[in-house]
Amino acid sequence: MAVYKIFPEKDATLYERFPSMNTGLDQILEASSFYTLGDRYNSRYLIQFSTTEIQDVLNNTVTGTWDAYLKNYSATVSGLNTDTNLFIRTVSGSWNMGTGRYSDLPIVENGCSWNFRTTSGSGAWVSPGGDFYASPVYSQSFAYSNPVDVNVQVTNTIHTWYSASVPNDGFLVKLTSSVEDSTSLSTQPIFKNFSIDTNTIYPPFLEIKFDDYSFDTGSSTNTILNNFESFMSIYNNAGEYYPQSITRFRLAAIPKYPDRVFTTASYYTENYFLPEVSSSYAIKDSSTNEFVVDFDATYTRISADSVSSYFDVYMNGLEPERQYTVLIKSTIGGVTKVWDEDLMFKVING
Repeated sequence: MAVYKIFPEKDATLYERFPSMNTGLDQILEASSFYTLGDRYNSRYLIQFSTTEIQDVLNNTVTGTWDAYLKNYSATVSGLNTDTNLFIRTVSGSWNMGTGRYSDLPIVENGCSWNFRTTSGSGAWVSPGGDFYASPVYSQSFAYSNPVDVNVQVTNTIHTWYSASVPNDGFLVKLTSSVEDSTSLSTQPIFKNFSIDTNTIYPPFLEIKFDDYSFDTGSSTNTILNNFESFMSIYNNAGEYYPQSITRFRLAAIPKYPDRVFTTASYYTENYFLPEVSSSYAIKDSSTNEFVVDFDATYTRISADSVSSYFDVYMNGLEPERQYTVLIKSTIGGVTKVWDEDLMFKVING
């Protein structure tokens, strides 16, 4: 029921057309294949996350089963055919990010490029365009009706980096070889995604999802909510949180129309637990309505203890100075309902 985000320590695009050019400070990462002046040129991009941070999160934060996803938001995508695939490969060989940009004149050559890992004239890739292991191979298919953001499970590679059985040199994102080698003028896909240097709220990240779900209400006499016509609130919401904080949000769930029974106290003093297993949460950006944490039947399930139903949020994965809305989903009596009742908070710099 928890999601932790790790942001890259470096990234860069490799351009075949400019084989010694570095783009380590570009705001865009590009995987493309296009014709110009009768020649085909490809681009691929590299992205790497800190081994120390990965190990720290897996050792000290993650509990239970977990999965890892590489996520990268799109800026613009064009030239898609009915079915276009991106491959995500595990890089073999260290590389320098450099300080170049695509628009620099003269070009900067102090970091990785299509031909070189470290700097122009030094540390050449064995295969121009970046070296990578034969396996594992991750892929994502894109079509007109599909989302264009990169969202690929890369758990196997994170396991090898964590155990140090394979050095962590990051990922390489590329089009399929059949596209990169195509002689067809109609095959010219271009994926432009935001880099770590973006000035938007959409940097790439590695998302670690883990299952620390627990439903142990102890000696509590509170009952399970049995009516989807209910009020929902976060009763300990402070409203503003720092990026370094880990916050446990506690839910107050109260039926709008309680059963008629004799009682000496108010109906609304009893807090109800959300149904076990079938309840989960999501978080969206209040301005853009985009989900930053989506509903997940495994990793965003809502837990419960003797006090209330609850879930934990790692604020480090949310952009500061943004307002967020919490959504609660639960299935009660065969009816699934989503509560979106201005359950809002803000992450602030500090």
